[in-house]
Amino acid sequence: MQKLKLTLIRIEMRFCYLTCALVMLLMVVGSSTGFAQKEEMMVRISEIEIHSAYIDTYKAILKEEAGASVRLEPGVIAIFPMYQKGEPTQIRILEIYATREAYESHLKTLHFQKYKTTTLNMVKSLKLVDMETLDAETMSVIFQKLKKSR
Repeated sequence: MQKLKLTLIRIEMRFCYLTCALVMLLMVVGSSTGFAQKEEMMVRISEIEIHSAYIDTYKAILKEEAGASVRLEPGVIAIFPMYQKGEPTQIRILEIYATREAYESHLKTLHFQKYKTTTLNMVKSLKLVDMETLDAETMSVIFQKLKKSR
C-alpha cells in the first residue's frame, strides 16, 4: 500500500512538472512573439475521470477537439491532453488561452460543442482548476536549458 501511494505521488509530481514546463514554454514563446502578457492569459487544468467502458472513444474525440482548437482558434495557445500513466481513465488537460475572451469564444465553437455533447455520458467526474504562474522570470532559463540539451 505504501509503495502504491509513493507511485501515485510520483505520477502527480511528474504531471505537475510537465504542466509547469509547458506553461513556461508557451509564456516564453509568447513573450518573444508579442503574444498577450501573462496577466491576460488564462491557464487551466481540467481534471477528468472517464468511465472505463468509453476510454478509447473518449480519447479519439478529445484528440480531434484539441487539434481543431489549436489549429482553428488564434486565441487558443494550447489544449494539451494527457492521461496518468497506468490510469488511463484519469485525463488531465492543460488549457492555455491568450485571454479570457478567447476561452469564452472557444466554448461557442462547433468543435467544442460537438466534444461536449458527445462525451457528456462518458465523463464520470470533472474538475476545472484555474492556475496562476509563480515564477515567470525563471521560465526563459528553463527553456534555454531544454533547447541546449536537444
